[in-house]
Amino acid sequence: MADETPVEPIAKGLTYRDAGVDIDAGNEVVGRIRDAVESTQDDRVLKGSHGAFGGYFRLLDQAGSLFGQPLKDPILVGATDGVGTKLKVAFECGVLDTVGIDLVAMCVNDLIVGGARPLFFLDYVATGKISPESIAVVVEGIAQGCRLSGCALLGGETAEMPGFYKDGELDLAGFAVGVVERESIIDGQQVVAGDAVIGVASSGVHSNGFSLVRKALLDEGSALPLDQDPGGLGCTLAEALLEPTRIYVRPILDLIERKGQDLHALAHITGGGLLENIPRVLPPGLGCRLDRSSWQRPPIFSLIEQRGGIETAEMDRVFNQGVGMVIVAAAGSETAIIESLTRSGEQASVIGEIVAEDGVQIE
Repeated sequence: MADETPVEPIAKGLTYRDAGVDIDAGNEVVGRIRDAVESTQDDRVLKGSHGAFGGYFRLLDQAGSLFGQPLKDPILVGATDGVGTKLKVAFECGVLDTVGIDLVAMCVNDLIVGGARPLFFLDYVATGKISPESIAVVVEGIAQGCRLSGCALLGGETAEMPGFYKDGELDLAGFAVGVVERESIIDGQQVVAGDAVIGVASSGVHSNGFSLVRKALLDEGSALPLDQDPGGLGCTLAEALLEPTRIYVRPILDLIERKGQDLHALAHITGGGLLENIPRVLPPGLGCRLDRSSWQRPPIFSLIEQRGGIETAEMDRVFNQGVGMVIVAAAGSETAIIESLTRSGEQASVIGEIVAEDGVQIE
């Protein structure tokens, strides 16, 4: 048997911290975020889940009901998303308290287009070096988004990966689960030519297209100052860009309860803009014709378009252009739907109609 060749150590007593991973900082994060996480939870979350290997969520109450209603054929719906390069703007501004809301919004808004009610949310935060203070601020924003959505922040993961991210930067991903009765799924199959297309206002850029935003407004050598109003925004550029993605859960769920039979399809206007997201919920052979003058476009989009010399068609296929959610509804139901949304604090208007022709035409 050959003798083993001794290995010469390169250091004495290496630790995980020497490699760039601080276990104590990770544990500090868990303690700092406890109150924020628990603020989102009710008795459907089994106590003791915080810090466990998994989160435990009770789907039904003792009477076999969910949200006070019996379930006949419940379908779980999952959605996952991130915040994208909007995070780069947040890092530059030193503002991290709103990106957590964005993260939740991007996921739960996807759930509700099928009629699903959000149940719980999971987050993933990755960074090169854990800053307990910064991550706590991010998670507090996530918790706020969960409270706005009526869902529990059930758990998450904080990953410290030295050398993988720039100092002071992090990345976010989220995962949401909701539930809907099979017979109540909104899948677009009822859409017919002549249906009304209703637009619900966005709060601004939301969380899509920020690579183009940054190229147009913040490119090195020609960047606009983030701490000033470049003209016409009514706020600083940073405030306009970091305005959180609007969460539509409560007004849409209320609308489903009141007027569900008239709602034929819903579309969350994210990456792909109006041109690509509306067709996702329409049956083959149907499209829509939109009237651009029928909704108000926030001034941030004009700034992006003009400063970047961007064609209108490109704007339409990248950004929401001021419409964060689209509702396709039975003709004649428009007034009642808009009144319901207005009572919920949303701005909405009829922006077009369904036509017997593929694609989206914006006139």
